[in-house]
Amino acid sequence: MSANSRLTIAAHALAWIGLYQRQGHEVATSEQIGSSANTNPVVIRRLLGELRAAGLVESRRGVGAGWSLSRELKSITLLDVYEAVDPDPLFAMHRATPDPGCVVGYGIQPAMRGIYDGIEETLRRELREVTLEDVLREVLAAPR
Repeated sequence: MSANSRLTIAAHALAWIGLYQRQGHEVATSEQIGSSANTNPVVIRRLLGELRAAGLVESRRGVGAGWSLSRELKSITLLDVYEAVDPDPLFAMHRATPDPGCVVGYGIQPAMRGIYDGIEETLRRELREVTLEDVLREVLAAPR
């Protein structure tokens, strides 16, 4: 799973669990979610583990094992999900320090950092405005 699809797969899993619970089910299995997302259940379990660490889902072991939401969809934003599964910055600097004796090498990181910080803040602001309830509403309204 690519880094840029993690948010989408996580939102898919959470919306699926939320809808499944509304239909009267207590927990969803990673196999069920994986089938819906066409993704290996092992990958789903790893992602749900990250969402559990962020307090977005709970897991039950043993008989009746599975996953359930820790909060209602209307109280989970895409920013919550993004921070749970993509904690690294959206853009990264050079792995090696550029040549400080070169005018571009000296100034590139501060220049790009300012640009990237602005982009990241815009992204976070937009994600903060959308709940998983909004996402599920859009999913259910999509033409089939």
